[in-house]
Amino acid sequence: MPAPPPPPAELDGELEQGGWIRGVLPPGAVSATFGGEPIAVDNRRREFFIGLDRDTARSAELVLEGSDGQTRKQTLSIAPRDWQIERVNVAKGTGGGSEAWWKKREPEWLAIRDARAKETGAEGWRQDFIWPVTGRISGRFGRQRIYRGEPGSYHSGIDIAPGNGVPFVAPADGTVVLARTGFSLEGGIIIIDHGAGLNSAFIHLSRLSVSEGDKVEQGQLLGNVGASGRATGPHLHWSLMWRDARLDPLLFLPPMP
Repeated sequence: MPAPPPPPAELDGELEQGGWIRGVLPPGAVSATFGGEPIAVDNRRREFFIGLDRDTARSAELVLEGSDGQTRKQTLSIAPRDWQIERVNVAKGTGGGSEAWWKKREPEWLAIRDARAKETGAEGWRQDFIWPVTGRISGRFGRQRIYRGEPGSYHSGIDIAPGNGVPFVAPADGTVVLARTGFSLEGGIIIIDHGAGLNSAFIHLSRLSVSEGDKVEQGQLLGNVGASGRATGPHLHWSLMWRDARLDPLLFLPPMP
C-alpha cells in the first residue's frame, strides 16, 4: 500500500494581493513548489517564504513533495484588493528618453536588476518588520492610472513623507546589495536583501549611511530621506519584492506608532 501524501504545510501571513506567506514544511515533505516554481526551504528549520504579487490570481497552488515522490496540492485562497484606480482622458505617454538618457539609464537598471537577484543568506525575512520611518503616507502601493483605457504602471511601493533629511532605519535584518547615488530616476538608492528572495529598495535618498556588502540589523540607520532623482518633493519610497513579485510594505507592518 503506497504511503499517504504529506500533510498540509503550516502557513501564516497576509493571504491577499501584495501580501506574503511564511510556512513550515510538514513531516515527510522534502520540497515545495508555488505556481509551478521551486521554493527555497531552510534545511534546518524547514521554513519558507512566499510573496504574493499585486496581480496574483484569487487562488494559487502550493505543491508539497514527499521523499517517496508522493505529492499534496494545497490550494490557497488569495483575497483580492480594491486598488486606487484613476481614469484620465489623455493618451498614455511613451515613457521614452533620448539616446543619451538611455545610455546613462541602462547600467543603472542593470545594477538594480542584478542587486535584487542576489541571495546573501540573510534571515530578515523571518522577522516582524518595523517602520523605517514614520510620517504621512503620501503614496500607497498599487495605485494606478488608466489612460483612455490603457493601463499605466502602478505604484510599486509606499511613500512616507516625514520631512527632508529625516533619518530612516532598516525594517529588518539583511545585507546591503546596492548603495549608490546619482541614479536618473531613483537618485540615492539602497537595496537590502532580507533572504529567501525578499528584498527592500529605498530611493530618493539625500544621504547614505551604509555601503554595499554591509550586514545591517533591524533598526540600524541606513540613511536620510530626500528628493533626489525624479521626485516632486522629499519622501522615502520603499518597495518590497520577492523574486519578480511586487509586495505591499504596509502588509508587513504594525499600525504606525
